[in-house]
Amino acid sequence: MANLTVVPEKGLADEPMQIKVTGLQPYQKVTIRLTLKDDKDQLFQSRAFYEADNIGEISLDKTAAIGGTYQGIHPMGLVWSLKPLKPFQSPVKKDVENSPFQYTVDLFDSVSIGLSPDPQPSLTKTCIRWHMAPGIQKIQIREGRIRGTLFHPTEGKGSYPGVIDLSGGAGGLTEYRASLLASRGFVVLALAYFGYSDLPRSFQKLHLEYFEEAIDLLLKHPKVSKPKVGVLGVSKGAEIALVLASYLPQVGATVSINGTCNVFGGSIYHKGKILIKGTPYTQEKMVITSEGLLKTAGFYQECPSSLIPVEKAQGSILFVAGEADQYYNSKYFAAVASYRMRKNGQNKGRMISYPGAGHLIEPPGFPFCWASNLRGHNIPIIWGGEMIPHCEAENSVWKELQGSMHRELSHLHRSKL
Repeated sequence: MANLTVVPEKGLADEPMQIKVTGLQPYQKVTIRLTLKDDKDQLFQSRAFYEADNIGEISLDKTAAIGGTYQGIHPMGLVWSLKPLKPFQSPVKKDVENSPFQYTVDLFDSVSIGLSPDPQPSLTKTCIRWHMAPGIQKIQIREGRIRGTLFHPTEGKGSYPGVIDLSGGAGGLTEYRASLLASRGFVVLALAYFGYSDLPRSFQKLHLEYFEEAIDLLLKHPKVSKPKVGVLGVSKGAEIALVLASYLPQVGATVSINGTCNVFGGSIYHKGKILIKGTPYTQEKMVITSEGLLKTAGFYQECPSSLIPVEKAQGSILFVAGEADQYYNSKYFAAVASYRMRKNGQNKGRMISYPGAGHLIEPPGFPFCWASNLRGHNIPIIWGGEMIPHCEAENSVWKELQGSMHRELSHLHRSKL
């Protein structure tokens, strides 16, 4: 008699999902289907075809998928290859405290390609993945101008590295990465900086003081190790993270994921004056190529005022770039910034680039998204990448950023003692 197991049945979103089937006929071909319903009730599905071994067993960490939404031995392939039933959607995770991602795993006794309504599955299991662990406290922040959400461990009397988490150009407040990172031993402030609550609707005019106040707020928290914090940003957030690293001495470690080395689309102000004059998204200057959206001939010679002075950074900077990014030429931008640091005798910059990885690098546990709708755009955005190397890169980046933050901030904390 067949048996389907999913381990663990409850866990965090970045934990691997182990799926195994036993009790099949030797060499029997079956289908395993995965379904996810996100926080907006959008459905995502994947399926893979397998052939049991000589004792009637299939284990996704040892058995190769012979077809479906992916092929080969990939234990998380069903999660990575989840496809939206409605095109150009990516899973939405808004409620990290009360609503986990719930996955349904269905086993079919034969190959079911899904062109017509599937037969009833022979076995079904469910498992859930949280983006916030037990023992993590969530606090909405509305202090002065600061808007965001703070996540911190409640157990233990010690302190934890503090991190500011900045989302990208869609604006608003994104919590799932911050809550998951806090679950791994950090105090994290998911900081909104436009398009949320009473904040400005766009990033045309951003003030350095806003971010400095947020860092000071985080450093005052009793659970945060002193004297400095880390800043993590993706896309537009990575751009802002580099600005903070360059101008604010309270920043001890920065991770920039698929960002630029310039300020785009608006300017950065300090004490009412322009600190960095941003370059507008001028359509006539953009060259859409396979190398990325924003690489323009002669651009850096024409707009030196928009360059972020990363060589002024007092802390470490980890530049992460997807080599198949179709939105930014992230590897190029990271190389420019890294070179400027080395040229000016700053040896705290490190760059990692990932072949096959696109722009939308998420924490582990999200499906690969090549293109999707984005708030503020009339057409879907192409992010780029190839599923397997992209998702493998996400696993690596997640480990690298945690290691970098722990290493750099803990070292500063020990030096202060």
